[in-house]
Amino acid sequence: MFKIKVANLHWIDNQDGAEDKCLHGHAWVQIGDEILEFENATVSATAFYLLKSLERSDPNDYRLGIQYLPCCGFDMLFWQGEVVICGCPNGVDWLVYHEDGMIRLVTENHHETIIPFEEYQKTVCAFADEIEAFYQNAKEKVLDDEEEREVYTAFWKEWHQIRAKFA
Repeated sequence: MFKIKVANLHWIDNQDGAEDKCLHGHAWVQIGDEILEFENATVSATAFYLLKSLERSDPNDYRLGIQYLPCCGFDMLFWQGEVVICGCPNGVDWLVYHEDGMIRLVTENHHETIIPFEEYQKTVCAFADEIEAFYQNAKEKVLDDEEEREVYTAFWKEWHQIRAKFA
């Protein structure tokens, strides 16, 4: 079983979010019988990396140490041609493996569950859609310079490409 839900979506400053690129919220994940929780996770990074996990297995190479439920995502940048979100080492993590049409999820406590890819895809896409809907209702982002605009635009481009592929 794999479930993810979020409550209390907000920008870190609890204002209109025009300057905050990362959406936060109280996130719960169920992997098998284990419940994982992070009260103020950067759920935009969660959704982004979960979408990426639809295309490939971990190990953590494309996440550069950021967790699936990260505390923060204070820097969005390009690394080896990909958008990556960097943050602090705090958060909750697990691993995602593709295995013959199934997804094997492994928690930090070494609990494992195996689910059909379609079930995983449906859960990830519904979560990503919920996060994107919050962005769509937010104020337009204030982007400080060309580099920030370029990587933020690339973030959403990759998000939409993956999401369309798994529609």
